[in-house]
Amino acid sequence: MGLQNQLLIDLYKDNASVFTMQGIAMAYGQDLSRDTVKNRMIGYVRKGEILNPRKGIYAKPGYDEKELACLLYTPSYISLEYVLQRAGIVFQYSDEITSVGNLSRSVEIDGRLYRYRKIKGEILIDTTGIIREGNVNIASPERAFLDILYLDSNYYFDNPSSLDKQKVISLLPIYNSKTLGQRVSKILG
Repeated sequence: MGLQNQLLIDLYKDNASVFTMQGIAMAYGQDLSRDTVKNRMIGYVRKGEILNPRKGIYAKPGYDEKELACLLYTPSYISLEYVLQRAGIVFQYSDEITSVGNLSRSVEIDGRLYRYRKIKGEILIDTTGIIREGNVNIASPERAFLDILYLDSNYYFDNPSSLDKQKVISLLPIYNSKTLGQRVSKILG
């Protein structure tokens, strides 16, 4: 393996499984021009060594779909139904990855639906209740509960009793909404 493959080796050594072209150029291309990095990535994709699930995004085979969700649109974090169903708060199953971000959009990549709901910027940038798991930003169940209730006042929760009421109350100031506080009181008692 010569210098030509050093970029590929470095990508495979990295903890991340999904990369943007900009991120690759910044992290690994210090000695290479942006065009050189781009050409190498195109070559790796042609050989099947790297995937290109979406324009400007590259991934190792077997990439983490949650990592892709966080990288597709930034800033964003995984929340809403995805988190609530895994925490047993809603029972209806869906395999889409739901996130909140600065725009509303749905994108299908490799048979998986990634859905984003727009939330106010000051809520989005507050990281309280958001857990960093490797290269993934994911809401705690309490934060996801508040996110969905903020976006959809009539949302039905199958099992809200599994939420930590004190955590929910401590996260309420993020949303700066008396109405949301009233909805929470009604649901959690």
